Amino acid sequence: MSSIPSWPLHSSLRSQGRDAEAAREQAHTFNVPEFRPAPQAAGQAPGSDAAWILQDPASEQLRQMLEQVASSDAGVLFLGDGGADKEMAARYLHGMSGRRNGPFVSVNCGALAEGMIQAELFGHVQGAFSGAFDNLPGCLEEAHLGTLFLDEVEDLPLHMQSKLVRVLQERTLSRMGSQQRITVDVRVVAASSKSLEQAVASRKFREDLYYLLGVVRLPVLPLRQRPADIIALAEHFTHTWCQRMHYAPVQLNAQAKEKLLGHDWPGNSRELENVIQRSLLLSRGLHIGAQDLSLTEAPAQLAPLAEASPAEHEQAKALADVDLDETLESLCDIHDTGLEQHVLNALLLKVWQRNRYNQVHTAKQLGISRSVVRARLLRLGEILPSPGTQGVADKEDPPLIMRPGSTERSSAAGTALG
Repeated sequence: MSSIPSWPLHSSLRSQGRDAEAAREQAHTFNVPEFRPAPQAAGQAPGSDAAWILQDPASEQLRQMLEQVASSDAGVLFLGDGGADKEMAARYLHGMSGRRNGPFVSVNCGALAEGMIQAELFGHVQGAFSGAFDNLPGCLEEAHLGTLFLDEVEDLPLHMQSKLVRVLQERTLSRMGSQQRITVDVRVVAASSKSLEQAVASRKFREDLYYLLGVVRLPVLPLRQRPADIIALAEHFTHTWCQRMHYAPVQLNAQAKEKLLGHDWPGNSRELENVIQRSLLLSRGLHIGAQDLSLTEAPAQLAPLAEASPAEHEQAKALADVDLDETLESLCDIHDTGLEQHVLNALLLKVWQRNRYNQVHTAKQLGISRSVVRARLLRLGEILPSPGTQGVADKEDPPLIMRPGSTERSSAAGTALG
């Protein structure tokens, strides 16, 4: 029986077009045990390919809570840093539920193309827009009788949030370009890496959708707070990527494990998987050592970026215009009457605040006269006329009295703050 050659085994097993059968034959020739999938372990969700591989006590507590709520169709909202195994938890929830035989559809809301979000989620009919050559279902239809996982749900535009609320309440939807209502039976599970409570308070996220999605809110701790999961995940990723790349089994040695445990993992499990994949590609032999692990410093420790270029500034303005369009879409859904005056009043007050309550500067930014600004502020009760204001030059703001109850500033601020 021939011994294992001294050259890297990886390149030998990747021969013949990375064909799986050829790789197994090569492994047998070199007297390397065949790489077989691990048997179904405890914590394997029935009807699902997502095993619960986490071992930390905090993760075990999360698993128990998932099993408690799995039988219900109640909305579950996972809260935690990006890359912190929220999708794994959602897949396990699906696998333990009565919908386990239905589809699990995962959507990253932050990655949906602007202008195509409605078509992606709700589908479209032929001719609904330029390039729509056929009738296609959206993610909600594809998840019928199963689970739809909305990752980074905080990035969903406001006008899409209102449409999603209607789907969750009525269990029907209309494809883009069609008036026909289609019945859908889907459980929507969401995840967010930001505080949705703050987003609701700042009117960037609909309160009704927040309560529909977050009947049960489950925190998923960052990897640095789940040290017992680090090695379990590292071994899982090593196993997975060896299979995908047709490698013989590769093991982490003691020094590699110690180095992994000493890292802060700002990118959580996503960063860990990246490190393991890179190490497998660049290492030699059947073991990964500490020298094979290339760990990067946290983004916060990197050098600050240079100031935005003119092109980046223009791109930021374009994105702001997109946000404005989405906000107007949402306002059109909410306000049946008086929308124009509502928008004008909100714009005036915001610009007045940003210009430190100076009427002259506010008028300049809005492109209207100062007298119009003053008249509107008087009408809104934001300022009250005070004696002796006649004859004051337009280039200066006259002394004024703030409306009763206002704490923004006192009349003693004078012309400096307007």
